[in-house]
Amino acid sequence: MSVPAVLEDLRAQERAAGRAPGSVQLVAVTKGHDLAEIEAKVLPYGPLPLAENRGQELRDKAAARPDLEWHFIGPLQRNKIKYLKPVRLVHAIEEVWQAEAIAQAAHGWGQAPDLLLQVHNGEVQKHGIAGADLPRVLAAVRATGLTVRGLMVMAPQDAPDAQVLQVFTDTARRAHDLGLSELSMGMSGDYPLAVQAGATLVRVGRSLFQ
Repeated sequence: MSVPAVLEDLRAQERAAGRAPGSVQLVAVTKGHDLAEIEAKVLPYGPLPLAENRGQELRDKAAARPDLEWHFIGPLQRNKIKYLKPVRLVHAIEEVWQAEAIAQAAHGWGQAPDLLLQVHNGEVQKHGIAGADLPRVLAAVRATGLTVRGLMVMAPQDAPDAQVLQVFTDTARRAHDLGLSELSMGMSGDYPLAVQAGATLVRVGRSLFQ
């Protein structure tokens, strides 16, 4: 596929779900692809947010293209905090200390990214916050002064569509109950289910560079 093909399919998925055109934002996962490839295959099709999960790769790309909107996805270790200065949105906060470290660093940056809390998807050894703990973690993260825009969840690996849709639907319900509007759900293989469940951001990488 390509960016135009994914965007066309995304619009079709919105129509099928009865959602407004453009209500779902494509986030281009660009990790492992150099700027030349990104500029050739992604940027001609609009100002899409670009998502990275490797600190030094993010640092170098964002330094070369500070005009673009950068997101950080994937697990966040302490040694990656220093690379988040150019980031607009961090998708995977799962511990209060991560928000506290970002808030502390942001005092020196003069700016701070917005955050999404990652919800545990029920799989053993997976990352994320248990549903019952979300209100407590949300309150503690907000106490840092940072803005929490919504929730993020990863689909269970190799799960049937019904189970994936249930995880997405449950996450959308939790976001609604918490008064959060942003939902980062769905990747190349399952974003149609995420759109059906209410995703506002879908993270697609592999399909954009084939």
